[in-house]
Amino acid sequence: MDSGLRKHLNILDYTLLSLWRRRLKNLSILLVFAGVIFLVASFELVTQALTETADRALRNVPEITLQRLSAGRQETVPLTYMERLRGIFGIREIVPRVWGYYFDEVSGANYTVMGMDRRRMPGGKEMDLALARGDMPDPEERGAAVIGQGVETVLRQKGGSLLSLFRPDLSQVSFEIAGVFAPATDILTSDLIVLHPEDARDLFRIPSGMATDLLVYVANADEVSTIARKIATLLPDTRVLTRTQIRKTYQVVFGWRSGFASVCLLTALTAFVIFAWDKASGLSPEERREISVLKILGWETADILAIRFWEGLLVAGLAFVLGCTAAYVHVVFYDASLFRPVLVGWSVIRPDLRLLPTPELANFLLIFCGSVLPYLAATVIPAWRSASVPAETALSGM
Repeated sequence: MDSGLRKHLNILDYTLLSLWRRRLKNLSILLVFAGVIFLVASFELVTQALTETADRALRNVPEITLQRLSAGRQETVPLTYMERLRGIFGIREIVPRVWGYYFDEVSGANYTVMGMDRRRMPGGKEMDLALARGDMPDPEERGAAVIGQGVETVLRQKGGSLLSLFRPDLSQVSFEIAGVFAPATDILTSDLIVLHPEDARDLFRIPSGMATDLLVYVANADEVSTIARKIATLLPDTRVLTRTQIRKTYQVVFGWRSGFASVCLLTALTAFVIFAWDKASGLSPEERREISVLKILGWETADILAIRFWEGLLVAGLAFVLGCTAAYVHVVFYDASLFRPVLVGWSVIRPDLRLLPTPELANFLLIFCGSVLPYLAATVIPAWRSASVPAETALSGM
Protein backbone atom coordinates (compact mmCIF):
# COMPACT_ATOMS: atom_id res chain seq x y z
CA MET A 1 0.00 0.00 0.00
CA ASP A 2 1.25 3.47 -0.84
CA SER A 3 2.72 5.27 2.21
CA GLY A 4 0.67 8.40 1.56
CA LEU A 5 -2.56 6.43 1.47
CA ARG A 6 -1.56 4.50 4.61
CA LYS A 7 -0.87 7.81 6.35
CA HIS A 8 -4.31 9.22 5.49
CA LEU A 9 -6.01 6.01 6.59
CA ASN A 10 -4.21 6.25 9.93
CA ILE A 11 -5.31 9.87 10.27
CA LEU A 12 -8.90 8.88 9.50
CA ASP A 13 -8.70 6.03 12.00
CA TYR A 14 -7.44 8.41 14.69
CA THR A 15 -10.20 10.87 13.78
CA LEU A 16 -12.90 8.23 14.33
CA LEU A 17 -11.36 7.28 17.68
CA SER A 18 -11.24 10.95 18.70
CA LEU A 19 -14.91 11.41 17.77
CA TRP A 20 -15.85 8.32 19.76
CA ARG A 21 -13.98 9.52 22.88
CA ARG A 22 -16.08 12.70 22.86
CA ARG A 23 -19.20 11.00 21.56
CA LEU A 24 -21.69 12.76 23.87
CA LYS A 25 -20.39 16.19 22.94
CA ASN A 26 -20.26 15.35 19.24
CA LEU A 27 -23.74 13.81 19.34
CA SER A 28 -25.20 16.96 20.88
CA ILE A 29 -23.47 19.08 18.23
CA LEU A 30 -24.74 16.73 15.52
CA LEU A 31 -28.37 16.94 16.70
CA VAL A 32 -28.36 20.74 17.03
CA PHE A 33 -26.66 21.15 13.66
CA ALA A 34 -29.06 18.72 11.95
CA GLY A 35 -32.05 20.50 13.53
CA VAL A 36 -30.98 23.89 12.15
CA ILE A 37 -30.39 22.43 8.68
CA PHE A 38 -33.76 20.65 8.88
CA LEU A 39 -35.58 23.94 9.51
CA VAL A 40 -33.80 25.82 6.73
CA ALA A 41 -34.14 22.97 4.20
CA SER A 42 -37.83 22.45 5.04
CA PHE A 43 -38.71 26.06 4.26
CA GLU A 44 -36.67 25.94 1.06
CA LEU A 45 -38.37 22.73 -0.13
CA VAL A 46 -41.87 23.92 0.82
CA THR A 47 -41.41 27.20 -1.03
CA GLN A 48 -40.08 25.36 -4.07
CA ALA A 49 -42.93 22.82 -4.00
CA LEU A 50 -45.60 25.51 -3.70
CA THR A 51 -44.07 27.50 -6.54
CA GLU A 52 -43.90 24.42 -8.79
CA THR A 53 -47.50 23.49 -7.92
CA ALA A 54 -48.65 27.01 -8.74
CA ASP A 55 -46.78 26.93 -12.06
CA ARG A 56 -48.50 23.69 -13.03
CA ALA A 57 -51.90 25.03 -12.01
CA LEU A 58 -51.43 28.28 -13.95
CA ARG A 59 -50.75 26.58 -17.27
CA ASN A 60 -54.45 26.73 -18.16
CA VAL A 61 -54.93 30.32 -17.00
CA PRO A 62 -55.81 32.69 -19.88
CA GLU A 63 -52.92 34.63 -21.35
CA ILE A 64 -54.43 38.00 -20.38
CA THR A 65 -56.93 39.01 -17.69
CA LEU A 66 -58.58 42.42 -18.07
CA GLN A 67 -59.93 44.29 -15.04
CA ARG A 68 -61.47 47.76 -14.78
CA LEU A 69 -60.22 50.15 -12.11
CA SER A 70 -61.77 53.27 -10.62
CA ALA A 71 -59.99 55.25 -7.89
CA GLY A 72 -57.60 52.32 -7.52
CA ARG A 73 -60.39 49.81 -6.83
CA GLN A 74 -61.69 47.08 -9.11
CA GLU A 75 -65.11 47.64 -10.64
CA THR A 76 -67.29 45.72 -13.06
CA VAL A 77 -66.36 45.77 -16.75
CA PRO A 78 -68.97 46.69 -19.41
CA LEU A 79 -69.42 43.93 -21.95
CA THR A 80 -69.18 46.60 -24.64
CA TYR A 81 -65.42 46.52 -24.07
CA MET A 82 -65.40 43.16 -25.84
CA GLU A 83 -66.41 44.76 -29.13
CA ARG A 84 -63.66 47.34 -28.79
CA LEU A 85 -61.09 44.58 -28.31
CA ARG A 86 -62.10 42.50 -31.31
CA GLY A 87 -60.22 44.85 -33.60
CA ILE A 88 -56.88 43.81 -32.10
CA PHE A 89 -55.23 41.21 -34.29
CA GLY A 90 -54.09 38.06 -32.47
CA ILE A 91 -56.91 37.73 -29.95
CA ARG A 92 -58.49 34.30 -30.26
CA GLU A 93 -61.38 34.61 -27.79
CA ILE A 94 -62.74 36.96 -25.13
CA VAL A 95 -64.74 35.40 -22.29
CA PRO A 96 -66.56 37.51 -19.66
CA ARG A 97 -66.33 36.23 -16.11
CA VAL A 98 -68.47 37.01 -13.08
CA TRP A 99 -66.88 36.25 -9.75
CA GLY A 100 -66.52 37.45 -6.18
CA TYR A 101 -65.94 36.39 -2.59
CA TYR A 102 -68.69 35.06 -0.36
CA PHE A 103 -68.29 34.96 3.43
CA ASP A 104 -70.06 32.13 5.24
CA GLU A 105 -70.88 33.46 8.70
CA VAL A 106 -71.67 30.00 10.08
CA SER A 107 -68.32 28.37 9.25
CA GLY A 108 -66.23 31.54 8.99
CA ALA A 109 -65.01 30.43 5.57
CA ASN A 110 -64.52 32.58 2.49
CA TYR A 111 -65.72 31.08 -0.80
CA THR A 112 -64.69 32.15 -4.28
CA VAL A 113 -67.83 32.14 -6.43
CA MET A 114 -67.27 32.16 -10.18
CA GLY A 115 -69.55 32.10 -13.18
CA MET A 116 -68.38 31.77 -16.78
CA ASP A 117 -69.44 30.23 -20.07
CA ARG A 118 -67.10 27.30 -20.57
CA ARG A 119 -68.34 26.80 -24.15
CA ARG A 120 -66.41 29.90 -25.17
CA MET A 121 -63.24 28.93 -23.31
CA PRO A 122 -60.51 27.08 -25.23
CA GLY A 123 -60.36 23.70 -23.57
CA GLY A 124 -63.52 24.41 -21.57
CA LYS A 125 -65.05 21.13 -22.65
CA GLU A 126 -62.21 19.31 -20.88
CA MET A 127 -63.11 20.74 -17.47
CA ASP A 128 -64.89 17.47 -16.65
CA LEU A 129 -61.43 15.89 -16.39
CA ALA A 130 -60.70 18.10 -13.38
CA LEU A 131 -63.60 16.62 -11.41
CA ALA A 132 -63.32 13.85 -8.86
CA ARG A 133 -66.99 12.96 -9.34
CA GLY A 134 -70.04 14.36 -11.06
CA ASP A 135 -70.10 16.41 -14.24
CA MET A 136 -69.97 20.01 -15.25
CA PRO A 137 -73.58 21.19 -15.74
CA ASP A 138 -74.83 21.98 -19.21
CA PRO A 139 -74.20 25.59 -20.25
CA GLU A 140 -77.95 26.25 -20.25
CA GLU A 141 -78.58 24.59 -16.88
CA ARG A 142 -79.32 26.94 -14.00
CA GLY A 143 -79.36 26.18 -10.27
CA ALA A 144 -76.36 23.77 -10.31
CA ALA A 145 -72.93 24.25 -8.78
CA VAL A 146 -69.52 22.58 -8.96
CA ILE A 147 -67.56 22.94 -5.73
CA GLY A 148 -64.03 22.33 -4.46
CA GLN A 149 -62.91 19.86 -1.83
CA GLY A 150 -62.80 22.49 0.92
CA VAL A 151 -66.35 23.69 0.21
CA GLU A 152 -67.59 20.09 0.24
CA THR A 153 -65.97 19.55 3.64
CA VAL A 154 -67.76 22.58 5.10
CA LEU A 155 -71.05 21.52 3.49
CA ARG A 156 -70.67 18.01 4.91
CA GLN A 157 -70.09 19.44 8.39
CA LYS A 158 -73.34 21.35 8.11
CA GLY A 159 -75.12 18.14 7.17
CA GLY A 160 -76.82 19.57 4.08
CA SER A 161 -77.04 18.35 0.50
CA LEU A 162 -77.86 21.74 -1.04
CA LEU A 163 -75.58 24.75 -1.22
CA SER A 164 -77.51 27.69 0.22
CA LEU A 165 -76.17 31.21 -0.25
CA PHE A 166 -77.56 34.65 0.51
CA ARG A 167 -77.88 37.59 -1.86
CA PRO A 168 -76.94 41.11 -0.66
CA ASP A 169 -80.60 41.70 0.32
CA LEU A 170 -80.41 38.51 2.50
CA SER A 171 -82.76 36.57 0.25
CA GLN A 172 -81.65 32.95 -0.03
CA VAL A 173 -80.85 30.95 -3.12
CA SER A 174 -79.96 27.23 -3.21
CA PHE A 175 -77.97 25.17 -5.69
CA GLU A 176 -77.68 21.45 -6.31
CA ILE A 177 -74.18 19.96 -6.26
CA ALA A 178 -73.42 18.76 -9.78
CA GLY A 179 -69.76 17.90 -9.27
CA VAL A 180 -66.72 18.17 -7.02
CA PHE A 181 -63.24 19.15 -8.17
CA ALA A 182 -60.40 16.65 -7.76
CA PRO A 183 -57.86 17.08 -4.93
CA ALA A 184 -55.09 17.56 -7.50
CA THR A 185 -56.53 21.00 -8.32
CA ASP A 186 -56.89 22.11 -4.69
CA ILE A 187 -54.46 24.99 -4.98
CA LEU A 188 -57.00 26.72 -7.26
CA THR A 189 -60.32 25.04 -6.49
CA SER A 190 -60.41 24.21 -2.77
CA ASP A 191 -62.63 27.19 -1.94
CA LEU A 192 -64.18 27.53 -5.40
CA ILE A 193 -67.88 27.44 -6.35
CA VAL A 194 -68.59 27.44 -10.10
CA LEU A 195 -72.07 28.59 -11.14
CA HIS A 196 -73.89 29.53 -14.31
CA PRO A 197 -72.90 33.11 -15.24
CA GLU A 198 -76.45 34.35 -14.70
CA ASP A 199 -76.66 32.61 -11.32
CA ALA A 200 -73.43 34.29 -10.22
CA ARG A 201 -74.67 37.64 -11.54
CA ASP A 202 -77.93 37.17 -9.62
CA LEU A 203 -76.12 36.18 -6.41
CA PHE A 204 -73.92 39.29 -6.39
CA ARG A 205 -76.60 41.56 -7.93
CA ILE A 206 -74.35 42.49 -10.83
CA PRO A 207 -76.37 44.21 -13.60
CA SER A 208 -76.73 42.50 -16.96
CA GLY A 209 -74.26 43.75 -19.50
CA MET A 210 -71.51 43.86 -16.86
CA ALA A 211 -68.85 41.38 -15.80
CA THR A 212 -66.19 41.23 -13.10
CA ASP A 213 -63.38 40.86 -15.62
CA LEU A 214 -62.63 39.66 -19.13
CA LEU A 215 -60.47 36.67 -20.03
CA VAL A 216 -58.49 37.24 -23.21
CA TYR A 217 -57.06 34.21 -25.01
CA VAL A 218 -54.22 34.88 -27.46
CA ALA A 219 -53.45 32.75 -30.51
CA ASN A 220 -49.66 33.24 -30.39
CA ALA A 221 -47.99 33.17 -26.97
CA ASP A 222 -45.10 35.28 -28.28
CA GLU A 223 -47.47 38.20 -28.89
CA VAL A 224 -48.96 38.36 -25.39
CA SER A 225 -46.91 41.36 -24.25
CA THR A 226 -47.62 43.23 -27.50
CA ILE A 227 -51.37 42.61 -27.29
CA ALA A 228 -51.36 43.55 -23.59
CA ARG A 229 -49.80 46.93 -24.45
CA LYS A 230 -52.39 47.52 -27.17
CA ILE A 231 -55.23 46.75 -24.74
CA ALA A 232 -53.78 49.11 -22.13
CA THR A 233 -53.56 51.86 -24.73
CA LEU A 234 -57.07 51.25 -26.07
CA LEU A 235 -58.67 50.97 -22.61
CA PRO A 236 -56.68 53.21 -20.23
CA ASP A 237 -59.11 52.66 -17.33
CA THR A 238 -58.28 48.95 -17.16
CA ARG A 239 -55.58 46.84 -15.56
CA VAL A 240 -54.05 44.27 -17.88
CA LEU A 241 -52.61 41.19 -16.16
CA THR A 242 -50.66 38.60 -18.11
CA ARG A 243 -50.16 35.01 -17.07
CA THR A 244 -46.47 35.70 -16.52
CA GLN A 245 -47.29 38.51 -14.09
CA ILE A 246 -49.67 36.29 -12.16
CA ARG A 247 -47.01 33.58 -11.92
CA LYS A 248 -44.49 36.10 -10.60
CA THR A 249 -47.04 37.25 -8.03
CA TYR A 250 -47.36 33.70 -6.71
CA GLN A 251 -43.58 33.41 -6.50
CA VAL A 252 -43.31 36.69 -4.61
CA VAL A 253 -46.08 35.70 -2.20
CA PHE A 254 -44.56 32.31 -1.41
CA GLY A 255 -41.09 33.84 -1.18
CA TRP A 256 -42.34 36.52 1.22
CA ARG A 257 -44.07 33.96 3.41
CA SER A 258 -40.95 31.81 3.43
CA GLY A 259 -38.84 34.81 4.40
CA PHE A 260 -41.25 35.75 7.17
CA ALA A 261 -41.17 32.21 8.50
CA SER A 262 -37.38 32.20 8.36
CA VAL A 263 -37.31 35.33 10.50
CA CYS A 264 -39.34 33.41 13.08
CA LEU A 265 -36.39 31.00 13.27
CA LEU A 266 -34.06 33.80 14.29
CA THR A 267 -33.61 32.32 17.76
CA ALA A 268 -32.40 28.97 16.41
CA LEU A 269 -30.19 30.59 13.79
CA THR A 270 -28.72 33.00 16.35
CA ALA A 271 -27.98 30.11 18.71
CA PHE A 272 -26.14 28.33 15.92
CA VAL A 273 -24.10 31.46 15.09
CA ILE A 274 -23.14 31.84 18.75
CA PHE A 275 -22.17 28.19 18.86
CA ALA A 276 -19.98 28.50 15.75
CA TRP A 277 -18.36 31.65 17.12
CA ASP A 278 -17.61 29.88 20.39
CA LYS A 279 -15.95 27.07 18.43
CA ALA A 280 -13.86 29.60 16.50
CA SER A 281 -12.73 31.43 19.64
CA GLY A 282 -10.43 28.59 20.68
CA LEU A 283 -10.04 24.99 21.80
CA SER A 284 -10.57 23.53 25.23
CA PRO A 285 -7.48 22.87 27.43
CA GLU A 286 -7.89 19.13 26.82
CA GLU A 287 -7.85 19.60 23.06
CA ARG A 288 -4.82 21.87 23.24
CA ARG A 289 -2.98 19.33 25.37
CA GLU A 290 -3.81 16.61 22.85
CA ILE A 291 -2.42 18.70 20.01
CA SER A 292 0.78 19.38 21.96
CA VAL A 293 1.29 15.69 22.72
CA LEU A 294 0.78 14.81 19.06
CA LYS A 295 3.40 17.37 18.02
CA ILE A 296 5.88 15.98 20.56
CA LEU A 297 5.27 12.52 19.10
CA GLY A 298 6.27 13.82 15.69
CA TRP A 299 2.95 14.78 14.11
CA GLU A 300 3.15 17.68 11.70
CA THR A 301 0.86 20.71 11.72
CA ALA A 302 -0.72 19.54 8.45
CA ASP A 303 -1.57 16.18 10.04
CA ILE A 304 -3.29 17.86 12.99
CA LEU A 305 -5.23 20.11 10.64
CA ALA A 306 -6.25 17.04 8.66
CA ILE A 307 -7.62 15.43 11.83
CA ARG A 308 -9.68 18.50 12.73
CA PHE A 309 -10.85 18.83 9.14
CA TRP A 310 -12.07 15.25 9.03
CA GLU A 311 -13.74 15.63 12.43
CA GLY A 312 -15.61 18.74 11.31
CA LEU A 313 -16.45 17.26 7.92
CA LEU A 314 -17.83 14.04 9.39
CA VAL A 315 -19.97 15.84 11.97
CA ALA A 316 -21.15 18.59 9.63
CA GLY A 317 -21.60 16.24 6.67
CA LEU A 318 -23.64 13.75 8.66
CA ALA A 319 -25.72 16.60 10.12
CA PHE A 320 -26.28 17.97 6.62
CA VAL A 321 -27.41 14.58 5.28
CA LEU A 322 -29.69 13.93 8.26
CA GLY A 323 -31.17 17.43 8.19
CA CYS A 324 -31.88 17.45 4.44
CA THR A 325 -33.25 13.90 4.49
CA ALA A 326 -35.55 14.71 7.40
CA ALA A 327 -36.68 17.89 5.62
CA TYR A 328 -37.51 15.98 2.42
CA VAL A 329 -39.44 13.32 4.36
CA HIS A 330 -41.25 16.04 6.29
CA VAL A 331 -42.31 17.86 3.12
CA VAL A 332 -43.14 14.91 0.87
CA PHE A 333 -44.61 12.34 3.25
CA TYR A 334 -46.04 14.63 5.95
CA ASP A 335 -47.01 17.57 3.69
CA ALA A 336 -44.83 19.97 5.72
CA SER A 337 -47.33 19.80 8.58
CA LEU A 338 -45.10 21.88 10.90
CA PHE A 339 -44.67 24.88 8.63
CA ARG A 340 -47.32 24.73 5.91
CA PRO A 341 -49.89 26.88 7.79
CA VAL A 342 -47.38 29.74 7.75
CA LEU A 343 -46.84 29.46 3.99
CA VAL A 344 -50.36 28.52 2.82
CA GLY A 345 -52.31 31.10 4.83
CA TRP A 346 -54.81 31.65 7.61
CA SER A 347 -58.06 30.86 5.80
CA VAL A 348 -60.56 28.38 7.27
CA ILE A 349 -60.52 26.52 3.95
CA ARG A 350 -56.99 25.45 3.15
CA PRO A 351 -55.98 23.49 0.08
CA ASP A 352 -55.07 19.88 0.83
CA LEU A 353 -51.85 19.97 -1.16
CA ARG A 354 -49.60 17.07 -1.96
CA LEU A 355 -46.21 18.72 -1.99
CA LEU A 356 -43.58 17.06 -4.16
CA PRO A 357 -40.56 19.31 -4.63
CA THR A 358 -37.99 18.58 -7.28
CA PRO A 359 -34.60 18.39 -5.53
CA GLU A 360 -32.23 20.89 -7.10
CA LEU A 361 -28.49 20.81 -6.54
CA ALA A 362 -28.33 24.61 -6.32
CA ASN A 363 -30.66 24.74 -3.30
CA PHE A 364 -28.76 22.07 -1.35
CA LEU A 365 -25.43 23.61 -2.35
CA LEU A 366 -26.58 26.95 -0.94
CA ILE A 367 -27.57 25.30 2.35
CA PHE A 368 -24.26 23.41 2.40
CA CYS A 369 -22.19 26.55 1.87
CA GLY A 370 -24.16 28.46 4.49
CA SER A 371 -23.91 25.82 7.19
CA VAL A 372 -21.17 23.21 6.66
CA LEU A 373 -18.39 25.50 5.41
CA PRO A 374 -18.63 27.95 8.36
CA TYR A 375 -18.54 25.01 10.74
CA LEU A 376 -15.43 23.61 9.05
CA ALA A 377 -13.74 27.00 9.34
CA ALA A 378 -14.74 27.21 13.00
CA THR A 379 -13.15 23.79 13.56
CA VAL A 380 -9.92 24.07 11.56
CA ILE A 381 -8.86 27.64 12.35
CA PRO A 382 -8.51 27.17 16.15
CA ALA A 383 -6.62 23.92 15.56
CA TRP A 384 -4.24 25.71 13.21
CA ARG A 385 -3.58 28.38 15.84
CA SER A 386 -2.83 25.79 18.51
CA ALA A 387 -0.75 23.61 16.20
CA SER A 388 1.38 26.60 15.20
CA VAL A 389 2.52 27.12 18.80
CA PRO A 390 5.61 25.06 19.81
CA ALA A 391 4.62 22.01 21.84
CA GLU A 392 6.92 22.90 24.76
CA THR A 393 5.42 26.37 25.03
CA ALA A 394 1.87 25.02 24.89
CA LEU A 395 2.54 22.42 27.59
CA SER A 396 4.32 24.88 29.85
CA GLY A 397 1.34 27.24 29.67
CA MET A 398 -1.10 24.58 30.90
